[in-house]
Amino acid sequence: MKALKLKIPPPVYLLAFLGLMWLLHTKLPVFQLVPPPWNKAGLLLVAFALLTDLLSLGLFFRAHTTFNPIHPERAKTLVTSGPYRYTRNPMYAGMLVILTGWGIYLGSFSPFLLLPLFVMLLTAQQIIPEEKILEEKFGGAYLAYKARVPRWFW
Repeated sequence: MKALKLKIPPPVYLLAFLGLMWLLHTKLPVFQLVPPPWNKAGLLLVAFALLTDLLSLGLFFRAHTTFNPIHPERAKTLVTSGPYRYTRNPMYAGMLVILTGWGIYLGSFSPFLLLPLFVMLLTAQQIIPEEKILEEKFGGAYLAYKARVPRWFW
């Protein structure tokens, strides 16, 4: 898996997990966790996460720095405002919230089993390699940011 670090764009992971969650829901639903019509609340969560991701992306444009997760070494500025005050990875956290909303919308329990796997995979394949590059590039400023802001929400 080391060869895949920083090679697969995070939205590809998101799409893959959306599909896997649907597959688990249709083939192995286990039990209904969120019945209709309450499951529609998941769509609100998805919409909120998409807005947060767009806001986070906009901060990269405003700072005139790269948002390309495959090439974090191209970053010119460390973005620490907006949602970046609460999590170092609001776009990835947004993806987790999208998956959570999708799971609520699907309604069965089994899709939720994939959420920890998504966090572990994205952390290992994307976030930790990004952090190493940002530490080298921004040094103490990034280390201080890491010390005060959590990687995810925890």
